[in-house]
Amino acid sequence: MAVRPWVTPQEVRDYTEIKSVQERSDTRLAVDISRAEQYVISYTNNDFSDYEEIPQNVKTAVILLAETYGYNSVISAQNIKSETFDDYSYTAENSAVKFDTLGIEPLLEEYIKKKIKGGVTVRLRRL
Repeated sequence: MAVRPWVTPQEVRDYTEIKSVQERSDTRLAVDISRAEQYVISYTNNDFSDYEEIPQNVKTAVILLAETYGYNSVISAQNIKSETFDDYSYTAENSAVKFDTLGIEPLLEEYIKKKIKGGVTVRLRRL
């Protein structure tokens, strides 16, 4: 059984080129990684308990998601919606990254398990 966390904070730092993510503490990156792993588990309906080692595609998806969680956390803390000075005003846009733009679906596609619906399946046949 693969043990969580699947990715280390150093692996996220090694991958990212975003300075604010590289400077996050191990504790904060560990939370980002945990959230990313939970996203993958929920998306695939697969807890990967059948695997001795996590596949590289899944690790890549977790790294991408953890990087995004870290970046979005920093951006949301710094983001100023609007400000006015005498006769001058400006509005800052929300520059958070959306998860659907990351392209992790192809990485996780082969690991998706169908949800088991509750209930009983009955098959009838003619005698």
